[in-house]
Formats: sequence, C-alpha cells, structure tokens
Amino acid sequence: MAAKRFLSLPLSVTYTEAALIDLLIQGDQSAYSYVYDHYGAALYGVILKIVERPVIAEDVLQDVFLKIYHNIGQYNDTKGRLYTWMLHIARNTAIDMTRSKGFKDEKKIRSLDNGVDIEADHHATSSVDHLGLDKVLSSLNDDQKKVIELAYYKGYTQEEISRELQQPLGTVKTHIRGALQQLRKRLNIS
Repeated sequence: MAAKRFLSLPLSVTYTEAALIDLLIQGDQSAYSYVYDHYGAALYGVILKIVERPVIAEDVLQDVFLKIYHNIGQYNDTKGRLYTWMLHIARNTAIDMTRSKGFKDEKKIRSLDNGVDIEADHHATSSVDHLGLDKVLSSLNDDQKKVIELAYYKGYTQEEISRELQQPLGTVKTHIRGALQQLRKRLNIS
C-alpha cells in the first residue's frame, strides 16, 4: 500500500478502546497513528474489494481517515465498536466512489480497453487475500456469499439484490441475516 503513512509508534503501545476514543476526540496524533497502523490494512482491503483498483482504494482510504478525524465526535459506543464504525465509513465511502460519475466513466473506458493489466488484478486479489477475508467468506454457503458480495462489496440494497437474484425480498433478508450471524461467529464478534 503506497498510501502516505502517519508517524508510526512502537508496536508495543496499546490502548483500551475507551482510552483510544478519548485520545482521538482530543486530536492526539499518536492515537491517529495507532489507528492507521492497526486498522489501515483491514480498511484498505475492504475498500479494494469494492473499488477493485489499488490507486483508487488508496485515495478512498485517505478520505476515510479524514472522515474519521473530522467525525470522531459523532462516534457512539452504544451502537457498536470503534472498528465497526470505521468499517462502515470505509464501506460507505468506497460505495459512494463507485456510484460517482467519474468512476463510472472510467470503468466504461477501462472495459473498452483490451489491454487488461493481469498483474494489477493479481495484486488486488492477493492484497485482500492476505487479510483472510476470502477464507472467512468461504465458510458461508453459496446463497450467503452472493448476498454478502452484492450488499457489502457492490453496494446493492436488499431490494436490488432481490431483483438481481430473482428471489423474494424475505429470502434475501434471511440469507443476509444468516450470513452475518455466521461471520460474527467466525470472527468472534459479539
């Protein structure tokens, strides 16, 4: 990842989530460095899975960290963990990018270009694979994998998934709920 890095801390420094949040709200540079060093790769992997281009993923990651910096005061620990909040910001920012006119125009131009860069595609896949996301998703059944891919990596709404898969909306919701329960168990998230 060629993204510009914050000043890094010794890896032995750790924070409780509450202390980290307090430091982030205070604008503490070492806390932001810690967040970037410990969560940046995972957020980048999710972004890359959505936008599918490393250069764009790096730009989106920078936007995500700016949003975290500017919006940390809005974080509510009763609604979820800090990582989950940051993950939502990353996912939503990446989806917004894919819905932008510039991104859609570039994608059309790229699809017309016959010279596909196989090495770049391999790099994108291997960057996400090293995070173990593919292994975790492989524990889902085919229906669950498909709805997770469409909902979280392509940004489809449940209604759009229902139309795409030609399945009733209730079935789609059941598959998503089941997939999320399986992923929570697999990742030990309460």
